[in-house]
Amino acid sequence: MELIRGIHNIQAEHHGCVLTIGNFDGVHLGHQAVLSKLLAIAKQLQLPACVMLFEPQPLELFTANDAPARLSRFREKYTALAALGIDRLICVNFNTAFASQQPELFIQELLLKQLGVAHLIVGDDFCFGKSRRGNFQMLQHAAQQYQFGLTSTSSLVLGDKRISSTLIREALQQDKLALAAEMLGRPFSLTGRVRHGRKLGRDLGFPTANVFLYRQKLPVAGVYAIKAKTIYGDFTGVANIGNRPTVQGKRQQLEAHLFDFKADLYGSQIEVQLIAKIRDEQRFADLTALQQQIAADVVAAKQIFNSQADVSQSEANTDITEQNG
Repeated sequence: MELIRGIHNIQAEHHGCVLTIGNFDGVHLGHQAVLSKLLAIAKQLQLPACVMLFEPQPLELFTANDAPARLSRFREKYTALAALGIDRLICVNFNTAFASQQPELFIQELLLKQLGVAHLIVGDDFCFGKSRRGNFQMLQHAAQQYQFGLTSTSSLVLGDKRISSTLIREALQQDKLALAAEMLGRPFSLTGRVRHGRKLGRDLGFPTANVFLYRQKLPVAGVYAIKAKTIYGDFTGVANIGNRPTVQGKRQQLEAHLFDFKADLYGSQIEVQLIAKIRDEQRFADLTALQQQIAADVVAAKQIFNSQADVSQSEANTDITEQNG
């Protein structure tokens, strides 16, 4: 997937595309439904399927520290979009100047002149430009005037609820990991590069892979049973996400202890999927108390995975019985 960082890097060869615009925070099932439409129309028109997103996300510019916690960093969005087969990702620097431009200029200069959009897919609540004056109705008029296609995205519904990044964020904050995973289409995960830490986990008998979490806010915190994807394969384990109050931690960090793992992960990327929450993060009186609690967390996590294995085996046996019946 080609990455264009900044509209100033759009070249003549990028003219002509099918485009969708949004934050795509989490690249959840609702987003995936939109992207499926994008790919289908792009194939029909024999044009590149393009996604435009913004860094920072608009609310992060407008509300600063009050912006909601992110589900995914830019790198995670890039990876997810590439895996879905998107041809081109346009990352727009969302600043005050861009946000305050007239919406007509956004349509005429960026969408038409620079990108040559043949078909645009956006939500019918999409707003853009100065004072959010640009809207779907304006795009409808422009589509008729300049002869490009326009499709409104239909919200994907789970039960009686619309799938959205907001609902997934709320599910995570309420420790409803299974509900969040259902809307995401996969377990919620955090990714990053493994860094050298203070080696306290190793001293306590539970070595950890340490990942700095470069986010202002996180939708999750506490101790979790996890599955980790590493350069050596997949492993189960237990992880703490937070500020590590017992050792006076000064930054948000993920510390993952992987079961039956002996290799070196320093400098490599790791993806940690949250499977079940064990407890909230807490401060302990001393390292001995912390060590005892980590041992209990390990036992709890292994019980969770053993229970899941028992359920999977039971379901497999039921399928075999029904087939033979």
